[in-house]
Order: sequence, then structure tokens, then C-alpha cells
Amino acid sequence: MDKQELGTFLRSRRERLRPQDVGLPPGPRRRTPGLRREEVAVLAHISTEYYVRLEQGRAASRPSGDVLAGIAGALLLTEAESDHLHVLAGTTPKRVPLHRRDVRPSIITLLERLPQTVGFVMSATFEVLAWNDLAAALMEDFATLDPKDRNLARRAFLAAESADAPLYGVSDSAAFRHHVVLELRATAARYPADPAVIGLVDELREASTDFSRLWERHDVRAAPGLTKTFRHPTVGEITVDCDSLALTDRDQRLVLYSAPQGSPSAEALALLGVLGTSAAEYHQ
Repeated sequence: MDKQELGTFLRSRRERLRPQDVGLPPGPRRRTPGLRREEVAVLAHISTEYYVRLEQGRAASRPSGDVLAGIAGALLLTEAESDHLHVLAGTTPKRVPLHRRDVRPSIITLLERLPQTVGFVMSATFEVLAWNDLAAALMEDFATLDPKDRNLARRAFLAAESADAPLYGVSDSAAFRHHVVLELRATAARYPADPAVIGLVDELREASTDFSRLWERHDVRAAPGLTKTFRHPTVGEITVDCDSLALTDRDQRLVLYSAPQGSPSAEALALLGVLGTSAAEYHQ
């Protein structure tokens, strides 16, 4: 625990608040800005003496997760600020119990405006939540599927006839399956009480010997794939650069596939854009 930094951070967050921000009456004129320490303590359901020791860097022991959650609520901390508070205190922040599946409207708008780039958003459990027309043309028309069938982890391990069968004709199916297992293990650690996460892992372990084998290895890290090649029956091979951007506020990923301008793969993507989802029918 970094006692001095923790105290300085708490004081800075307290001094930026006004009583009316937290539902308290303004009262008489204050000599210093912000809430009083005793007000924060009352809102956080802890003793004033303990809060004062925290702010002054004199606390004898590390505050518990529940105490930090109470302080974060009292000070109206954002998620990022709350995480920082836990880091300074040397504790692990409490996460929301369920992973999020709602995509920010601005991200959906961004997908629609991407020129000649395949784009889609995945949840922490590999469910495709949003996509653009080019993603539907290259992979499949996700709009025609039930949400459960849009899950790429299920597609990778359950829809294929064998462990070596390609997913959407992609060149790195084995590497992707390994990546899925690593990410799902991390997701299960972040959401240990989420029925959707637990159910998906149990389903894959029971139904896929390949998934079960990889799961039992307890691997936690792998090098990201920077390129991959799709073997598309209509337009041929398409080699794309792969970028995966973290949408940290919702624990989602924005995945982008693009090709160098003027390359044969870029021309193939442009042709897919014209053909639309009819070109993806071979995946059904």
C-alpha cells in the first residue's frame, strides 16, 4: 500500500466535491473547498478517525475491499478512479458480476463508417455483438443468427467437424482456438459468478475434447496474431492485418481487419463490399 499517494488521492477527490453533489445541504460557508472528512466517513459507513488516518497516510493496515468500495461511492469515483484507488491500496478492485453485452452507440456508428475495413465488436465471451456489412460478407450474416450462434468460441470448437477444420476459411484456426481458451480463462477469473461465462466454459469442456485439452494446460498468455488469411470461395484468398482494440469501459474488443491499399487483398475486400452478404452464404 502506498500510504502517502493514497492519502493525497483521497484528499484531491474529496476537495473537488460540493455538499450538494452528494445530497448534503450546503450549510455555512466553508473555510476549505470540498467535503469535510467526517462527511465522507458518514457516506462511506466508516469511522471518521479511520478515514482521517487514511488521508493522512497513517493507517496501520490496508483497507478492505468493502471499505474502499464505500469510499469510492462516497467520493463519486469513476470506474477508472476506483481502480486507481485499489491499486494505491494494494487490493484487487471488485468487478461487476456480469459481463456487458451492450455496445456504445458511438462504436456502432464507427463500424458503419469504416471504409473497406472489416469491423466487429466481441464480448468477453467471444459473442459478436455488432458488425459492419463487410464483416458479414467476409464471415457470415450475423443478423440471421440467434445471439447464441454468434459466439465465435462455439463456432470454433463446436461447429467444426474436427479440431483442424477451418473457421470461416481462416488460416490460423488452431492458433485462434488456443487464443479463445486463454481469453475465456481470464474472463472466468474476472466474472466468477456470471452464469453465462460459467455455462459457456462448462459447455465447451463437455462437448469439445480439444477445448478440454487446452483448458487443462492452464496457459495464460499467447502472442497476438498480426495477420491472417481467409480462403473465400467467391473472391479467393484475402490476407488482412489484424488489430484488436480494447473497449475497457465494457470489457469488449473492437476487431478490425484491413489490407494495404492497392494490394490484391484490398481489391478482394472491395469486391466483397459490392457482393454483400450473399458472398458469405458458404459459411452457413
